[in-house]
Amino acid sequence: MSPERARPLPLPEAVHQTLHDFSEALGLEIQVWNHGVGGSTCLFPREEPPPLEAEWTRALRGRFWQELELRVAAAPDRAPPGDLSGIAELLASTFSRILDLGQEIRFFTHELSERYEEINLLYSISETLGSILRLDDATEIILQELCDVLGAVRGSLWVHDPESEVLVMTASVGAHGVSAPLPTDAPDAVTARVFRDGRAMISSQRAVRAGEPTPARVDPDDSFLSVPIRYTPPTGEARTVGVINLLGRRHEGVFTAADQKLLSAVASQVGAALENNRLIRRTLQQEAMSREMQLAHNLQQKLLPAVDKFEGARVAARVAPAELVGGDFYQVFKLPGGRIGVMIGDVSGHGFPAALMMAAGMSAATIYAAEFGMPAQVLRQMDDALQDELENTEMYLTMFYGVLDPIRGTLTYANAGHPHAFLVRADGTAERLLATDPPVGFAGPDSYHEVELPWSPSTDLLFLFTDGLSDTMTTAEISDGEAFVVNEVVRHRELEPSEIVDRLFSLADDSVPTIPSDDRTAILLIGE
Repeated sequence: MSPERARPLPLPEAVHQTLHDFSEALGLEIQVWNHGVGGSTCLFPREEPPPLEAEWTRALRGRFWQELELRVAAAPDRAPPGDLSGIAELLASTFSRILDLGQEIRFFTHELSERYEEINLLYSISETLGSILRLDDATEIILQELCDVLGAVRGSLWVHDPESEVLVMTASVGAHGVSAPLPTDAPDAVTARVFRDGRAMISSQRAVRAGEPTPARVDPDDSFLSVPIRYTPPTGEARTVGVINLLGRRHEGVFTAADQKLLSAVASQVGAALENNRLIRRTLQQEAMSREMQLAHNLQQKLLPAVDKFEGARVAARVAPAELVGGDFYQVFKLPGGRIGVMIGDVSGHGFPAALMMAAGMSAATIYAAEFGMPAQVLRQMDDALQDELENTEMYLTMFYGVLDPIRGTLTYANAGHPHAFLVRADGTAERLLATDPPVGFAGPDSYHEVELPWSPSTDLLFLFTDGLSDTMTTAEISDGEAFVVNEVVRHRELEPSEIVDRLFSLADDSVPTIPSDDRTAILLIGE
């Protein structure tokens, strides 16, 4: 809808009050008129009197409104003090500023509401994928939520069948369209082209040709948004596993780049779920029940990043779950400007519940570490993303995230209740990196802070581990397992990180602990 034909927005209450105060205090008659193609509308006062035969008028334009006319005259029973034109100029200036501020608040409130709706959608989809076992049920729910949030008339989700090289519609919402399997090499089908190219497309229904849905309720000029569903494995190249289509808007307008970005984020979540679902189904067909737990262990280990060839630092890390799967994880990120992000997380408990939360934590960490530069921001976003699931499962998550900057020689970190984080200096001093906030799941709205420390890339060793490692070292002969672990690292700090990790886990394997075993994880990093 064009601004000229739009119904004029009412004046904010603050503007009404300001005009009323001027009128009462200075003995003025004041009117504000909106002049548009559809005619003139009185915005002040509210009772819409006939146009005022004003002694002073002024046409006003602003950033958020078109053309308004301010009319000012002396009240019949009162004479305004001083020169009317000077008072009117002051009134016009005050009116313009307050109106702009009011409209700006309205604009940003609307923007915030839209962003909240999008973020809530992403959280809802994560919860759906994690709580519904049947993927076809989950994709139907996700597709409906997408259509609701983005105002689409119709939506469809297509999954690639690699054996027959076709795209199969697994979910559909709205008006009916083509549902037969679609060959991936179909030359005139937009869905097939988006799948082959691996690139999103915003077009119109008029440009969508053979093989695509053509519901009668959709106008030929309505917008069409198609996004590839991509899956990125821990190692290897990303691949396209399906396509999500949205067709037609319930309200005027076309799909935008912001809509495409949101849909791509959803497609990324769906892609991981589709790939995991495919792997699980294939495994169930090939292996007996006794192999399922081992497969889960292998899949979880593959989620952890390979660090032996990490560029910019010498890194070693290992996770040994107490059962075949566990809740410990680590992440190492390459960040802009040569910086390095290092994260460790420990989900309370172990086994499958902790493993599911571990996978959600790793996914959130990857997303937010790439989007936000500072550790406190990353942990804040992760807390928001995981809070509901942690509450439902009565679990919590301790986490440390540090950003190493070799150029500035600094370590900036945020520590959500993780007790086992140390910076081992060249002189053998082990400096504990104290918690800055409670664990994820317990933190409040004002939580998450940062600490910045000097860091010498070539000599200082960052050492992070979970309590499973120190508990394993607590034996009848060793009363303080944590001190023993830290002292081992200090004594052998001249060795390569991989040699230190091997030594720690070898000692743990030979230990007879007095504390029940838990998941064991350690990560060591030193600059090149």
